[in-house]
Amino acid sequence: MQVMRSWMFVPGHQQRMIDKAYGLKLDVAMFDIEDGVPPGEKNTARAMMPETLDRPSGGMLRFVRIHPAGTKEIEVDLPAVIRPGLDGLTLTKVNSPEDVLAVGAILDEREEGAGLQRGSVRLLATIESAKGLVQAAAIAASSPRLVGLMFGAEDFAMDMGMFNVRQEEAGDYLYARSALAIAAASAGLQVIDRVYVDIRNLVGLEQDTRIARDLGFTGKALIHPAQIDVVEKVFRPTDAEVEYARRVVDAFEAAEAEGAGAVAVDGQMVDLPVVERARRALQLVSENPSHK
Repeated sequence: MQVMRSWMFVPGHQQRMIDKAYGLKLDVAMFDIEDGVPPGEKNTARAMMPETLDRPSGGMLRFVRIHPAGTKEIEVDLPAVIRPGLDGLTLTKVNSPEDVLAVGAILDEREEGAGLQRGSVRLLATIESAKGLVQAAAIAASSPRLVGLMFGAEDFAMDMGMFNVRQEEAGDYLYARSALAIAAASAGLQVIDRVYVDIRNLVGLEQDTRIARDLGFTGKALIHPAQIDVVEKVFRPTDAEVEYARRVVDAFEAAEAEGAGAVAVDGQMVDLPVVERARRALQLVSENPSHK
Protein backbone atom coordinates (compact mmCIF):
# COMPACT_ATOMS: atom_id res chain seq x y z
CA MET A 1 0.00 0.00 0.00
CA GLN A 2 1.36 3.41 -0.97
CA VAL A 3 2.11 5.96 1.73
CA MET A 4 -1.03 7.66 3.03
CA ARG A 5 -0.60 10.98 4.76
CA SER A 6 -4.07 12.24 5.67
CA TRP A 7 -6.21 9.93 7.82
CA MET A 8 -9.43 11.69 8.86
CA PHE A 9 -11.85 10.49 11.50
CA VAL A 10 -15.45 10.67 10.28
CA PRO A 11 -18.28 10.11 12.81
CA GLY A 12 -20.10 7.04 11.57
CA HIS A 13 -23.51 8.19 12.78
CA GLN A 14 -23.53 11.57 11.03
CA GLN A 15 -24.68 11.33 7.42
CA ARG A 16 -23.70 14.93 6.70
CA MET A 17 -20.11 14.28 7.74
CA ILE A 18 -19.98 11.05 5.74
CA ASP A 19 -21.27 12.85 2.65
CA LYS A 20 -18.71 15.61 3.12
CA ALA A 21 -15.84 13.13 3.46
CA TYR A 22 -16.61 11.70 0.03
CA GLY A 23 -16.11 15.15 -1.48
CA LEU A 24 -12.70 15.76 0.08
CA LYS A 25 -9.22 15.32 -1.35
CA LEU A 26 -8.33 12.83 1.34
CA ASP A 27 -6.09 9.78 1.46
CA VAL A 28 -8.04 7.77 4.04
CA ALA A 29 -11.45 8.24 5.66
CA MET A 30 -11.70 6.43 9.00
CA PHE A 31 -15.42 5.99 9.58
CA ASP A 32 -15.70 5.88 13.36
CA ILE A 33 -18.06 3.56 15.19
CA GLU A 34 -16.02 3.64 18.42
CA ASP A 35 -15.21 6.64 20.64
CA GLY A 36 -16.38 9.21 18.10
CA VAL A 37 -19.96 7.96 18.44
CA PRO A 38 -22.15 8.46 21.55
CA PRO A 39 -23.18 5.18 23.22
CA GLY A 40 -26.80 5.65 22.20
CA GLU A 41 -25.84 6.08 18.53
CA LYS A 42 -23.55 3.05 18.13
CA ASN A 43 -26.17 0.86 16.49
CA THR A 44 -27.13 3.71 14.18
CA ALA A 45 -23.50 4.02 13.08
CA ARG A 46 -23.23 0.29 12.48
CA ALA A 47 -26.43 0.29 10.45
CA MET A 48 -25.09 3.12 8.29
CA MET A 49 -21.86 1.35 7.35
CA PRO A 50 -23.18 -0.85 4.49
CA GLU A 51 -24.52 2.14 2.57
CA THR A 52 -21.43 4.17 3.47
CA LEU A 53 -19.08 1.54 2.06
CA ASP A 54 -21.20 0.84 -1.01
CA ARG A 55 -20.48 4.27 -2.47
CA PRO A 56 -17.80 4.82 -5.14
CA SER A 57 -14.56 5.59 -3.31
CA GLY A 58 -13.25 8.26 -5.66
CA GLY A 59 -9.75 6.97 -4.94
CA MET A 60 -10.08 7.44 -1.17
CA LEU A 61 -9.41 4.45 1.05
CA ARG A 62 -12.15 3.50 3.51
CA PHE A 63 -11.18 2.24 6.97
CA VAL A 64 -13.61 1.70 9.85
CA ARG A 65 -12.54 2.37 13.43
CA ILE A 66 -13.89 -0.44 15.60
CA HIS A 67 -13.95 -1.32 19.30
CA PRO A 68 -11.01 -3.11 20.96
CA ALA A 69 -10.39 -6.81 20.49
CA GLY A 70 -12.01 -8.96 23.14
CA THR A 71 -14.92 -6.61 23.84
CA LYS A 72 -18.60 -7.38 23.32
CA GLU A 73 -18.87 -4.35 21.06
CA ILE A 74 -16.43 -5.65 18.46
CA GLU A 75 -18.57 -8.76 18.05
CA VAL A 76 -21.35 -6.46 16.83
CA ASP A 77 -19.04 -4.16 14.87
CA LEU A 78 -17.50 -6.73 12.56
CA PRO A 79 -20.64 -8.17 10.92
CA ALA A 80 -21.67 -4.61 10.04
CA VAL A 81 -18.41 -3.66 8.33
CA ILE A 82 -16.85 -6.76 6.75
CA ARG A 83 -18.25 -6.23 3.28
CA PRO A 84 -17.23 -4.99 -0.18
CA GLY A 85 -15.87 -1.45 -0.06
CA LEU A 86 -13.95 -2.00 3.17
CA ASP A 87 -10.24 -1.35 2.69
CA GLY A 88 -9.19 -1.67 6.30
CA LEU A 89 -9.98 -1.63 10.00
CA THR A 90 -8.55 0.80 12.53
CA LEU A 91 -7.94 -1.27 15.65
CA THR A 92 -8.21 0.57 18.96
CA LYS A 93 -6.37 0.17 22.27
CA VAL A 94 -4.00 -2.44 20.89
CA ASN A 95 -1.85 -3.74 23.74
CA SER A 96 -0.34 -6.92 22.32
CA PRO A 97 0.20 -8.91 19.12
CA GLU A 98 -2.70 -11.11 20.20
CA ASP A 99 -5.10 -8.19 19.79
CA VAL A 100 -4.12 -7.92 16.13
CA LEU A 101 -4.10 -11.66 15.54
CA ALA A 102 -7.57 -12.07 17.04
CA VAL A 103 -9.11 -9.67 14.52
CA GLY A 104 -7.02 -11.15 11.71
CA ALA A 105 -8.36 -14.61 12.50
CA ILE A 106 -11.95 -13.37 12.27
CA LEU A 107 -11.20 -11.75 8.93
CA ASP A 108 -9.66 -15.00 7.68
CA GLU A 109 -12.93 -16.75 8.45
CA ARG A 110 -15.32 -14.15 7.07
CA GLU A 111 -13.76 -12.26 4.16
CA GLU A 112 -14.57 -14.67 1.36
CA GLY A 113 -18.11 -15.23 2.59
CA ALA A 114 -18.62 -11.47 2.57
CA GLY A 115 -17.48 -11.13 -1.03
CA LEU A 116 -13.94 -9.98 -0.24
CA GLN A 117 -10.66 -11.49 -1.34
CA ARG A 118 -8.96 -13.34 1.49
CA GLY A 119 -6.31 -11.14 3.08
CA SER A 120 -7.54 -7.96 1.40
CA VAL A 121 -8.66 -6.09 4.52
CA ARG A 122 -5.71 -4.23 6.02
CA LEU A 123 -5.24 -3.25 9.66
CA LEU A 124 -4.04 -0.07 11.35
CA ALA A 125 -3.16 -0.65 15.02
CA THR A 126 -3.66 2.25 17.41
CA ILE A 127 -1.24 2.34 20.35
CA GLU A 128 -2.91 4.10 23.28
CA SER A 129 -1.24 2.79 26.45
CA ALA A 130 2.11 2.21 28.11
CA LYS A 131 1.69 -1.53 27.62
CA GLY A 132 0.98 -1.06 23.94
CA LEU A 133 4.03 1.15 23.47
CA VAL A 134 6.30 -1.38 25.20
CA GLN A 135 4.90 -4.06 22.86
CA ALA A 136 4.94 -1.85 19.75
CA ALA A 137 7.72 -3.65 17.89
CA ALA A 138 6.10 -7.04 18.49
CA ILE A 139 2.72 -5.65 17.46
CA ALA A 140 4.21 -4.19 14.27
CA ALA A 141 5.64 -7.59 13.30
CA SER A 142 2.53 -9.58 14.22
CA SER A 143 0.51 -9.73 10.99
CA PRO A 144 0.94 -9.27 7.23
CA ARG A 145 -2.39 -7.43 7.30
CA LEU A 146 -0.86 -4.51 9.19
CA VAL A 147 -0.27 -1.39 7.14
CA GLY A 148 0.76 0.82 10.03
CA LEU A 149 0.69 1.93 13.65
CA MET A 150 -1.09 5.03 14.93
CA PHE A 151 -0.42 7.00 18.12
CA GLY A 152 -3.49 7.61 20.29
CA ALA A 153 -2.16 10.43 22.44
CA GLU A 154 -5.17 11.28 24.59
CA ASP A 155 -5.69 7.76 25.94
CA PHE A 156 -1.93 7.34 26.25
CA ALA A 157 -1.70 10.49 28.40
CA MET A 158 -4.52 9.22 30.60
CA ASP A 159 -2.85 5.83 30.99
CA MET A 160 0.41 7.52 31.96
CA GLY A 161 -1.24 9.93 34.40
CA MET A 162 0.01 12.90 32.40
CA PHE A 163 -1.88 16.00 33.55
CA ASN A 164 -3.54 18.26 30.98
CA VAL A 165 -1.12 17.48 28.15
CA ARG A 166 -2.13 19.35 25.02
CA GLN A 167 -0.61 20.01 21.64
CA GLU A 168 1.68 22.81 22.78
CA GLU A 169 3.52 20.36 25.04
CA ALA A 170 4.79 18.23 22.17
CA GLY A 171 7.99 17.48 24.07
CA ASP A 172 6.02 15.49 26.64
CA TYR A 173 5.27 12.94 23.94
CA LEU A 174 8.74 12.92 22.40
CA TYR A 175 9.81 9.51 23.66
CA ALA A 176 6.47 7.85 22.90
CA ARG A 177 6.33 9.24 19.37
CA SER A 178 9.96 8.34 18.67
CA ALA A 179 9.56 4.82 20.02
CA LEU A 180 6.43 4.23 17.96
CA ALA A 181 8.03 5.53 14.77
CA ILE A 182 11.04 3.27 15.30
CA ALA A 183 8.83 0.24 15.97
CA ALA A 184 6.84 0.84 12.79
CA ALA A 185 9.96 1.37 10.70
CA SER A 186 11.47 -1.85 12.03
CA ALA A 187 8.60 -3.75 10.40
CA GLY A 188 8.41 -1.61 7.27
CA LEU A 189 5.08 -0.10 8.29
CA GLN A 190 3.61 3.37 7.98
CA VAL A 191 3.22 5.32 11.21
CA ILE A 192 0.45 7.83 11.82
CA ASP A 193 0.76 10.65 14.34
CA ARG A 194 -1.85 11.78 16.86
CA VAL A 195 -4.68 14.19 16.20
CA TYR A 196 -3.98 17.90 16.63
CA VAL A 197 -7.15 18.96 18.43
CA ASP A 198 -7.01 22.76 18.02
CA ILE A 199 -8.74 22.87 14.64
CA ARG A 200 -8.43 26.68 14.35
CA ASN A 201 -4.66 26.76 14.88
CA LEU A 202 -3.30 25.77 11.48
CA VAL A 203 0.11 27.26 12.27
CA GLY A 204 0.37 25.04 15.32
CA LEU A 205 -0.78 22.08 13.25
CA GLU A 206 1.94 22.69 10.69
CA GLN A 207 4.61 22.94 13.40
CA ASP A 208 3.38 19.77 15.10
CA THR A 209 3.23 17.90 11.79
CA ARG A 210 6.79 18.94 10.93
CA ILE A 211 7.95 17.53 14.25
CA ALA A 212 6.16 14.28 13.44
CA ARG A 213 7.69 14.11 9.96
CA ASP A 214 11.16 14.71 11.37
CA LEU A 215 10.62 11.88 13.86
CA GLY A 216 9.84 9.49 11.02
CA PHE A 217 6.04 9.61 10.89
CA THR A 218 4.49 9.12 7.48
CA GLY A 219 1.05 10.60 8.11
CA LYS A 220 -1.25 12.24 10.62
CA ALA A 221 -4.74 11.66 11.99
CA LEU A 222 -7.18 14.51 11.37
CA ILE A 223 -10.52 15.62 12.75
CA HIS A 224 -11.41 18.53 10.44
CA PRO A 225 -11.26 19.11 6.67
CA ALA A 226 -9.30 22.34 7.21
CA GLN A 227 -6.37 20.23 8.42
CA ILE A 228 -5.98 18.20 5.23
CA ASP A 229 -4.03 20.65 3.08
CA VAL A 230 -1.62 21.50 5.90
CA VAL A 231 -0.78 17.86 6.56
CA GLU A 232 -0.49 17.01 2.87
CA LYS A 233 1.85 19.96 2.37
CA VAL A 234 4.19 18.97 5.21
CA PHE A 235 4.46 15.33 4.16
CA ARG A 236 4.81 16.16 0.47
CA PRO A 237 8.39 16.70 -0.78
CA THR A 238 8.90 20.32 -1.80
CA ASP A 239 9.90 21.23 -5.35
CA ALA A 240 13.42 21.93 -4.08
CA GLU A 241 13.59 18.56 -2.33
CA VAL A 242 12.39 16.76 -5.46
CA GLU A 243 14.90 18.59 -7.64
CA TYR A 244 17.74 17.77 -5.23
CA ALA A 245 16.63 14.14 -5.01
CA ARG A 246 16.71 13.82 -8.80
CA ARG A 247 20.22 15.28 -8.94
CA VAL A 248 21.40 12.92 -6.20
CA VAL A 249 20.02 9.84 -7.95
CA ASP A 250 21.29 10.94 -11.37
CA ALA A 251 24.77 11.70 -10.03
CA PHE A 252 24.98 8.44 -8.12
CA GLU A 253 23.81 6.32 -11.05
CA ALA A 254 26.22 8.08 -13.41
CA ALA A 255 29.11 7.49 -11.03
CA GLU A 256 28.07 3.87 -10.57
CA ALA A 257 28.00 3.33 -14.34
CA GLU A 258 31.53 4.71 -14.61
CA GLY A 259 32.78 2.57 -11.74
CA ALA A 260 33.46 5.57 -9.52
CA GLY A 261 33.60 4.87 -5.81
CA ALA A 262 32.26 8.19 -4.58
CA VAL A 263 30.13 11.07 -5.76
CA ALA A 264 29.52 14.62 -4.56
CA VAL A 265 26.43 16.79 -5.00
CA ASP A 266 26.60 20.48 -4.10
CA GLY A 267 30.03 19.87 -2.62
CA GLN A 268 28.83 17.18 -0.23
CA MET A 269 29.67 13.50 -0.42
CA VAL A 270 26.68 11.31 -1.20
CA ASP A 271 26.55 7.74 0.08
CA LEU A 272 23.96 5.01 -0.33
CA PRO A 273 21.65 6.04 2.57
CA VAL A 274 21.36 9.53 1.08
CA VAL A 275 20.58 8.01 -2.31
CA GLU A 276 17.92 5.74 -0.84
CA ARG A 277 16.25 8.69 0.89
CA ALA A 278 16.28 10.55 -2.42
CA ARG A 279 14.73 7.57 -4.19
CA ARG A 280 12.06 7.36 -1.50
CA ALA A 281 11.15 11.02 -2.04
CA LEU A 282 10.85 10.48 -5.78
CA GLN A 283 8.77 7.36 -5.25
CA LEU A 284 6.41 9.30 -2.99
CA VAL A 285 5.87 11.85 -5.75
CA SER A 286 5.37 9.20 -8.44
CA GLU A 287 2.82 7.31 -6.33
CA ASN A 288 0.83 10.50 -5.78
CA PRO A 289 0.94 12.39 -9.09
CA SER A 290 -1.73 14.84 -7.98
CA HIS A 291 0.57 15.91 -5.18
CA LYS A 292 3.63 16.74 -7.27
